[in-house]
Amino acid sequence: MLQNKVILITDATHFLGKPGTSVLIREGATVYAQDASFTNDGARADYEKLVPGVKTLTEQIPEDVVAKVVELEGHLDVMVNNDAYPAVKSSIDEADVEEFRRALDGLLVRGFSYAKLASAQMKKQGHGKILFISSAVPKHGLPNYSMYVAGRGGANALAVSLAKELGPFGIRVNALAPNFIESPTYFPKELLENEEIYKKITKPIPLGRLGKPEEAGEYLAFLSSDKSDYITGQVLYFAGGWA
Repeated sequence: MLQNKVILITDATHFLGKPGTSVLIREGATVYAQDASFTNDGARADYEKLVPGVKTLTEQIPEDVVAKVVELEGHLDVMVNNDAYPAVKSSIDEADVEEFRRALDGLLVRGFSYAKLASAQMKKQGHGKILFISSAVPKHGLPNYSMYVAGRGGANALAVSLAKELGPFGIRVNALAPNFIESPTYFPKELLENEEIYKKITKPIPLGRLGKPEEAGEYLAFLSSDKSDYITGQVLYFAGGWA
């Protein structure tokens, strides 16, 4: 499904990084992965063992990351902004404005930078896809998590706006918006192993369970493939009926 596709994914050790990358490689894509930890040779080696076939990058600045992939492959078909940042719990009375700025930088500004760089290359090619891995939570909001929700909501809006701007150049832009996915980033193991807490977490989900990371990975592969060529400007929820 993804043969001959060159894909770049950010924050590869977080969120949908591992399951997404594994499925993309299984479907035939050449996948380059960026992560802050990859400046360490040991961390890179560990990830390459964990996800066979992945090509890890030591570069960290968006300009350098995108340039390296294009240098090595000559093109970039799919840019996956798998931006991860902690969901800091804070009421507006207690909120740290500097923390808010850091959240927006991690969840929104950084992805915009990658989209800007990727789209410049994709315009030359006449095609490409940009995906924002965001969240379904902005649809309903979440008390005491306004900083995180605002960042994710911004990414969703960014996808819709960029799709309209970049569509004439053959570039599709969408947001994959999951929620309630099994991930140590947001659902630590000790929570999931506590039956009472697990029931509380899954109570608002119509399907009554958390989503599997691999299920989200399959969705990511579909959106990266030619099968989704007529889909753009969408916030595609993946939340068991919650959104």
